[in-house]
Amino acid sequence: MDDLLLLIHRIPYPPNKGDKIRSYHLLKHLARHYRVHLGTFVDDADDWQHLPRVQALCASSHFARLDPAMARVRSLGALLANRSLSLDYYRDRGLRDWVGKTMAAHKIGRILVFSSAMAQYAEPYPQARRVVDFCDVDSDKWRQYAAQKPWPMSMLYAHEARQLLRYERKVALESAAALFVSAPEAALFRQLAPESAERTGFFNNGVDTDYFTPQAAYPNPFVAGQQALVFCGAMDYWPNVDAVSWFAREIFPALLARHPAAQFVIVGARPSAEVLQLAALPGVTVTGTVPDVRPFVAHAALCVAPLRIARGIQNKVLEAMSMARTVVVSPQALEGIAAEPGRDLLLAADAPQFAAAIGQALNAPRPEMGASARHVVETRYGWSSNLAPVVSLLEQMSVESA
Repeated sequence: MDDLLLLIHRIPYPPNKGDKIRSYHLLKHLARHYRVHLGTFVDDADDWQHLPRVQALCASSHFARLDPAMARVRSLGALLANRSLSLDYYRDRGLRDWVGKTMAAHKIGRILVFSSAMAQYAEPYPQARRVVDFCDVDSDKWRQYAAQKPWPMSMLYAHEARQLLRYERKVALESAAALFVSAPEAALFRQLAPESAERTGFFNNGVDTDYFTPQAAYPNPFVAGQQALVFCGAMDYWPNVDAVSWFAREIFPALLARHPAAQFVIVGARPSAEVLQLAALPGVTVTGTVPDVRPFVAHAALCVAPLRIARGIQNKVLEAMSMARTVVVSPQALEGIAAEPGRDLLLAADAPQFAAAIGQALNAPRPEMGASARHVVETRYGWSSNLAPVVSLLEQMSVESA
């Protein structure tokens, strides 16, 4: 086996946490083809326990401790230097030195970069063939933030959108391939970076259908008779915070008036203060961290994804579909997912449509929709087939196969 340097912005484990699913399966796939040398950050104290499992997949590894609060303060210096805050946020001398020693010791000729901010560690090695998995067009996410937030945060986010796009374009131009999570994300980047259009491609996320299965027996976390409307996600992530706040305040009260057994259940780690405040509303529950999201999904009357800001494919939607649940999604949450509204899931574009779709589904459940959703995931979102082009791109000279 040849050696490969893999740079990931957050430790790629465990596989059932949405923000790490893609990187974890990418690591597992690459470890079958290369001796992987992994450089990554750990920004959550709970994640240190997973180091042995990650190290077992690697020939060598370096885990840099990252304090999010300190990193945010440090990144503000980028404003004066007119560069992306994300680069300073993920800047670490220890990781840089480890990369240098590892590249020299193993004469590594291939680098896989996961997320644009990690590309800074690959820049000193232009001789190595580099493939970048951007996942999402992060600069456009910051642009959306800028449009939603009041000043001065709107100014800060607009700055990051401009500077990060400039860096994304530089990274793509200097890489053999620039990959994204879906065809729409790749198409957007081709518009924003036309000079790299020919080397821009994508590979879809997948789902561990054995793990997210409707066949297992899960304990019911809900009170008998409850009609739980479940949202799953990291609850310190602003698009998720915005989604549940909008749903709880603008959609759910009317539903609760017509369906007194309804309960809006927000499942996810690190709930922000804004999310915690929602628990004071009638019929709203905020769980915080749970050991396993599957019981909540399995026993939900419906799963909801009312995202108004989104980039890439929503794993929370694919996982609920894999568990044969009926999911009600916004257009933003559906982007990049090959599902047919009305057959595989329900689509709602605004508050009245969400209320109408959910009300109808509660009154007349359609179990065949969950079965159809499961079939879509089984046939379109297998990890092995979706990841196959990545190794080809590391070996070949074009992005055509992606």
